[in-house]
Amino acid sequence: MKKTIALMAALSVAACASSPDKIGATYVSPIQYSSYDCDQIRLEMVRLSAKVREVSGAQRNQASNDAVAMGVGLVLFWPALFFLAGGNDRKEELGNLKGQYDALTEAAIQKKCPVADEIRSAHDAQKKKS
Repeated sequence: MKKTIALMAALSVAACASSPDKIGATYVSPIQYSSYDCDQIRLEMVRLSAKVREVSGAQRNQASNDAVAMGVGLVLFWPALFFLAGGNDRKEELGNLKGQYDALTEAAIQKKCPVADEIRSAHDAQKKKS
């Protein structure tokens, strides 16, 4: 019985939704943005930023719900472990969005767009806070 519960716990941990900050970017080639001018790059980055925030929020909620279900499942009712990450995990979508944003950043740098300097400044400021 203990082995069964331990196995269920191990399998359910693997099924939990990941926290959005632990999801890496999927590679997206910046070549697909080569025909964009600097204004188009900026607009697409704004659109993607909003989408990343939206999907990150949903992913964060799912990860939180999974953590609660894990606690309840391990302590009170182990069949609850079967319901972890029940199809609401948006890890692939978030990884792809982050990859698109990285590709746009690279395209902005290659084209020497002003938005590239703004991104660097914001990134440097964020590093100083950490």
